[in-house]
Amino acid sequence: MREIISLQVGQSGNSIGCKFWESISAEHGLEHTGTYTGQNDLQLEHIDVYFNELRSRKYIPRAIVVDLEPWTRDSVLQSAIGRMFRPDDVVVGQGGGGNNWARGHYTEGAELSDPIIDIVRREAEKSERLEGFQLTHCPGGATGGGLASLLLARIREEYPSHMMTTFTVTPASKAEINLEPYNFILTSMYLIENCDACFLIDNEALYDIIFQKFKLRSPSFSDFNSVISQVMAGITASLRFPSQATSNSDLRRLCRNMVPLPRLHFLETSAAPLAAGSVKRNDVTLPELSTSIFDRINSMSAFKTTKPGEQYLSLSILVRGHVPFDDVQTQIHQARLASPLHHQTDSIPGETQVSQSNVAPKGFNMAATLLGNTTAIRGTFKHFNDSFIRMLRRKAFLHAYTHEGVDEMEFTEAESNVSDLIVEYQEMLGATTSELEEDE
Repeated sequence: MREIISLQVGQSGNSIGCKFWESISAEHGLEHTGTYTGQNDLQLEHIDVYFNELRSRKYIPRAIVVDLEPWTRDSVLQSAIGRMFRPDDVVVGQGGGGNNWARGHYTEGAELSDPIIDIVRREAEKSERLEGFQLTHCPGGATGGGLASLLLARIREEYPSHMMTTFTVTPASKAEINLEPYNFILTSMYLIENCDACFLIDNEALYDIIFQKFKLRSPSFSDFNSVISQVMAGITASLRFPSQATSNSDLRRLCRNMVPLPRLHFLETSAAPLAAGSVKRNDVTLPELSTSIFDRINSMSAFKTTKPGEQYLSLSILVRGHVPFDDVQTQIHQARLASPLHHQTDSIPGETQVSQSNVAPKGFNMAATLLGNTTAIRGTFKHFNDSFIRMLRRKAFLHAYTHEGVDEMEFTEAESNVSDLIVEYQEMLGATTSELEEDE
């Protein structure tokens, strides 16, 4: 087994995390009590990657719940799957971070970091073959930004040979919290330096899916989290279920295949079909699925690779459902040739990686998930970095951060680090396979 320890940090991280556990519990045939009621042996074959088995033959998430707000404890434990979480694995503060990254990193959050790391150590010691960590967060606030950054650094220092991945939901520019550029860029520095793979989910893209694709007039947070959880379940499916021809069966292989250079580990995601709220989950055919996975409306990135001049550095697609693997390969190949992506992927190292698992998501006859390392991802960082620079030049709200312990040089270092990342992705445009291999 290759166990993964999951941390869900902050209000958004916990809301999304709970929906993720609800989704994959259903896929593994688990009731909300942790009791297995499934009828497919494949559901249990790799269940220990994400779940601990109790002596009572029940399964519980290997998850650590973290927030500066005390109400999160009740929110999680009283949720639909609350009985599956261990109360001892919930660590909350007594106040809030006021959306200030510094409070999550240097003051209130720092006080919680030791008990959190103690739980990490306990879970690591119980694991037979710990592979790594998965952190779910939104870097727009104090907890998902500041405390998450601190935990990334501390876990990386204590477990340097283990894999670190994140599901990072970027803030929406529609939000009114004007500290988000600071929080995002300061967090990005830690994501660059301490992670092996970051699966970016852009709130702007989520808005497009909810309002344009589903045409929901009054969506709830649950609708947004439902879409995100479907993407997360799809990305982790190759880790949780046996798959044909998959080279992403564990975190280390996934990162080796998707990340050409260590710092360029920010991955775009797409999933199809998607559903939320009252949107009906209809069966799809393999040709329909193969076409829709390349449709830009299903992308979790606001900056699409279909834009002229952008390209993929690596591309992987997992199809889930009972369908012959040869048919999967043929349909994906044909759909790719017919899509706008075909003109942006000529310099991808190797062919598109295609794999298939027989276990479909609950409620669908089949589904697909796309992972891409694309030069277009730099658009997300440039968007926030430009706002960050404008705010820093005016020293807007800077006192709120320095008062909590942040040195002004940390702002300069973060901006420089992210600017370098943007340039590094820019320089990859037109890179050939041989050039990528030489750089490695």
